[in-house]
Parts: sequence; C-alpha cells; structure tokens
Amino acid sequence: TVTHVAQMQSIDQGGEAEEVKEFDNRLLRALETEGFDPARRSYFCEPKFDGLSVEIIYENGVYERAATRGDGETGEDVTENVRTIPSVPQRLRGDHPEHLAVRGEVYMPRSAFQEYNRERIQGGEDPFANPRNAAAGTLRQLDPGVTAERPLSIFFFGVLDGSVDFETNADIYERFPEWGL
Repeated sequence: TVTHVAQMQSIDQGGEAEEVKEFDNRLLRALETEGFDPARRSYFCEPKFDGLSVEIIYENGVYERAATRGDGETGEDVTENVRTIPSVPQRLRGDHPEHLAVRGEVYMPRSAFQEYNRERIQGGEDPFANPRNAAAGTLRQLDPGVTAERPLSIFFFGVLDGSVDFETNADIYERFPEWGL
C-alpha cells in the first residue's frame, strides 16, 4: 500500500431531479453558514465512469507512481500496471507543473469490453461479468503483461496536488489536454 498525497474522497453521483435539488439545498445552507454569497455559485457537471479511481503522480513531467483509491488515505500500488495503459502519458507535454498528482478513472470502454469478451469465449475462457469488474481485476493483476493485453483506458478529471492552482474545474479540462492528459 501507498499513502496518497491528498485524500481521495468518494464521489457521489446523482441524476434524478430530486437528488440534484437536495444537493443544491445542502450547498446553499453550507455557503450561507460560511458567509459566502450563495447567488455566486455555479456548477460543473462531469461524466461518471464506472471504473476504478486512481492517483497518478508526475515528477518533472515524468510518470512516477500510480495507486488505487483504496480507503481514500492509502491505496494499492499499481504503478507498473497503469504504465501499460496507452492513454496514460509517460511524460507530460507542454508547460506542465514540476509536481503533479492527478486523479483519473481507469475503465474498459463498453465496445472494447464486448469485443474482449467475444475473444475470451472463442478462446474457451469465461467472459467477464461487467466492464467495471474487468477493469478493476485487470488493474490488480500481478503481471503487468496481462494488464497490457487488456483494453483499458483512463479519464483524467482532477488535481489532487500540484504546483498549479485552478480557479474552476473548467480550467482543469482546458489545461489537461495541453499536458497530454
């Protein structure tokens, strides 16, 4: 296990109108209690991928370490397995920060999952139950070679720690592609 550079909190999701209204009401009360003007709030909605959350650390733009979310404070070291995912850059591009810890969701795209299951069945192997379990099990393989053979991808969506401050989540989504994330 490894200790995260910052706590990786569990992410809530909500799609029903009542859930969103309840969230907004909780936020309004919290903002008013803390002395903020609730009228100045804005929201940024992100896609929810059903995969496995990871922390990835870059030092001087070079891929250094990856860990699962685990209990939020510590996670499993999956550095070598994550290194095999084609969409994880081994070196950041552009004007990147010296130190950067990002959060991403490792997942198996549905079409790749279906094709991989077809191949498993044709090869006499049992199919995976669902893309989330396939991604999680693949990332926890002891042999990175097995991980490299499976069609994993990643979606980067947050900064856990780094020498750059973002004012909004939208700013993160603008900057990440410049760095290859």
